Amino acid sequence: MEWREINLLKKFSDEKFQKINLFESERMFCDIYCFKPGQEQKIHKHEGSDKIYYILEGQGRFKVGSEEKEFQAGTSIWIPPGVEHGVKNSGSDPLVTLVFMAPKPLH
Repeated sequence: MEWREINLLKKFSDEKFQKINLFESERMFCDIYCFKPGQEQKIHKHEGSDKIYYILEGQGRFKVGSEEKEFQAGTSIWIPPGVEHGVKNSGSDPLVTLVFMAPKPLH
């Protein structure tokens, strides 16, 4: 059995948001993304991969396709394959998201 204690793995940087891998196989990956206030993930897309964000802590502004909305901890957001998306920590506290993708992107 594998497990991770997310609170021990969280880390933040003044330069950019941090990606910390929790689990990975040839079929999927699961990370946490840690954003300081104001930090963001640029708009991008993944052809052929579904993605889910689950907000563990804080709040953020999520853009999925043409929609953009503010969400709080406890919310999950699904991004279908090929849809542009991005995240910005719009709050005054850290934003921590659990990120799951399947199948794992080739890049």
